[in-house]
Amino acid sequence: MQLAPTDHPAASTDPERTDLPAESGYVLARLGGGRYGIGMSAIAEVGRMPRITRIPGTPPWLAGAANWRGRILGVLDLRPLLGVEAPPVGSLGRLIVISDGSVTVGMVTEGVQGVVSCAELEPVPQTLEPEIAVLLLGQFTVDYGPVAVLDPAAVLNLRHKLPRARG
Repeated sequence: MQLAPTDHPAASTDPERTDLPAESGYVLARLGGGRYGIGMSAIAEVGRMPRITRIPGTPPWLAGAANWRGRILGVLDLRPLLGVEAPPVGSLGRLIVISDGSVTVGMVTEGVQGVVSCAELEPVPQTLEPEIAVLLLGQFTVDYGPVAVLDPAAVLNLRHKLPRARG
């Protein structure tokens, strides 16, 4: 699937602009019917959903593990954490692989809609529950509605919430 750039009214390519965040390109993903942006710099790749094996005794947001290009990859389903519906992922579903250089995980999405740019993030609504707000960097609005921006560092830090292996 090719990701096509999408114009955003607030986007700018003017090098003189100082209000642009270091991260202005976001992959738009569908989660629970909502739109979420993931910063391009955190994304290793986007691909078709692999077969995911559920791991007993793990939280619902850990979808399981998958064989991804010959290695075992932990796969997250953020929908339970975000408090949104989790409809079955159909043929449009995509796995977004994010990494910080030392940790790599896959994220289940219901689909990828393209790439957008924005000049400035607005804060997340104060009415959001703290467990949800901690996963978001902010939000922006495009012609067809709001986009919540996921914080890749917070997503990758979810590993600290996993039960420790008994040994």
